[in-house]
Amino acid sequence: MLDITIVAFAHHKGGTGKTTSCLNVAGYLQKDGKSVLVVDCDPQANATTGLGINPETLELSMYDVFMNVFEGFPDTEISDVIVPTASGIDLAPATLDLVGVEPYLYSIEDRAGVLKGALAGVTDAYDFILIDTPPSMGQFVINGLVAADHTIVTLDPGTFALRGMEALSTVFGDIREMLGEDVAADFAILTRWKGSGDPVAGTGGLALFLKRIFSPVSSAEEEKERERLKAFESEVRKAFKQVFTVPYSPAIYETQQQGLPISHYAPESDAGREYRAIATALLARDENHDEDV
Repeated sequence: MLDITIVAFAHHKGGTGKTTSCLNVAGYLQKDGKSVLVVDCDPQANATTGLGINPETLELSMYDVFMNVFEGFPDTEISDVIVPTASGIDLAPATLDLVGVEPYLYSIEDRAGVLKGALAGVTDAYDFILIDTPPSMGQFVINGLVAADHTIVTLDPGTFALRGMEALSTVFGDIREMLGEDVAADFAILTRWKGSGDPVAGTGGLALFLKRIFSPVSSAEEEKERERLKAFESEVRKAFKQVFTVPYSPAIYETQQQGLPISHYAPESDAGREYRAIATALLARDENHDEDV
């Protein structure tokens, strides 16, 4: 069996750049010659469309993989649903049907381990498996966390993202207590960020940028925003072993329209270089783990 690293991307708040980060890190891992599988566990299927696959054209998806464990549903292994993409990344895609799975999961005792069990069937085939979880605190997130070796939390500069980090920490503790599974977040990614305290960054910074165009912005407002973002970043760095800051970049949205990761579309953009650093850090951690073993 090959050594494999499974990484979950998680945050219960939408709009934190979770799917974008998952796909872009996957892209750089693939560029480094690693075999990579992205598992889309979000019914919105953004990772699926982000890799150029139309969910409406799929006959099988992660819905069928999850429902495989229930009597009366067809036997479907995760290998049955995997599709290649133009980027060279393999994809276990999602469709909107996935919303129907969660009520079934609550009816079984081992509901938190369904994804982990499913992935066991393909660990021989990949160096990395990256799991995109939905913006919720439901069973798909818990399944992703339990299946993963590492968890990456994505945060945008909005106030509520930090509160979401606290909520995730509570979930990590509950999983450890109830299931005996050790779950911890190794990395944090601050998305749409320009650096410590830059007011033209992220959600809050973008608002100030637009204000600058349409109405005057006082230096006091800018300074207040700088201080808020600086404090935000400081709190995040206290909570995580490694923190990466990905700047806002139009290239991210352009590459999504192309159905490709930024590594395959604009690798030398500011955001691309930061996602390259995240992939490199994951590779280094994986190599250190292999040496320890």
